[in-house]
Amino acid sequence: MDFQFKKKYSMQDLLDIMAILRSSEGCPWDREQTHQSIRNCFIEETYEAVEAIDNEDTELLKEELGDVLLQVLFHSQLEKESGRFDFSDVVDGIAQKMIIRHPHVFGSTVVNSSDEVLVNWDAIKKETKKQATQTEVLQSVSKALPALMRSAKVQHKAAKVGFDWPDISGALDKVAEETCELKEAIDNGSWEDRMEELGDLLFSVVNVSRFLKVEPEQALSFSCDKFILRFQKMEQLAKERGADMASLSLEQLDSLWNEAKTN
Repeated sequence: MDFQFKKKYSMQDLLDIMAILRSSEGCPWDREQTHQSIRNCFIEETYEAVEAIDNEDTELLKEELGDVLLQVLFHSQLEKESGRFDFSDVVDGIAQKMIIRHPHVFGSTVVNSSDEVLVNWDAIKKETKKQATQTEVLQSVSKALPALMRSAKVQHKAAKVGFDWPDISGALDKVAEETCELKEAIDNGSWEDRMEELGDLLFSVVNVSRFLKVEPEQALSFSCDKFILRFQKMEQLAKERGADMASLSLEQLDSLWNEAKTN
């Protein structure tokens, strides 16, 4: 194996390392991997980078961005071995895209605000992807996204052609309407009916979040953290009183929960 150790490595060094790991002299685990087998690694590393951003942890962000980059290189190396494309093609592709989608920077187009930039971006994207209808634009939103995030993006794109409530009151009324339909499905519907109505309710709640300019994923994540913190306080209160939570009644647990909310 021809490899030189250094104090500081470059992008080319990292490409070489990836190629070595996949070679016959490399790592047995790395050689066994496919796009499908490391798919979830890509997702996990991306979320870990997002968590570093949320925590404003610069050192951790640097590390996690490296992990994300490694995933890009890994998938690129797999394609290089198949002869379809390599990392340089990935770099060229995104460079070409940035130039095409920023005609106000690399061309003669004039814009006066970031809103105009976004309008141009969407128009260029629709043209380059050969999307003839707005339905095709909605269909282009990745199905691999978390459902709340996908819902928000689909609604946002539908709103761009005027399919939207004039204000938040219509969105809130829709939540109430979908809640009633879910209750009816619980009383009289099948499992499929309940799933469909629950999905409609969640979709309508996402619509409210859009009017509030709140990311639904972030809002729900915040609520998860808040629930865990309150549960921890509730568990601590029970322990201080010598009580086993598993043996408490629902009324007693509810009382502890309300107490934890006020502490």
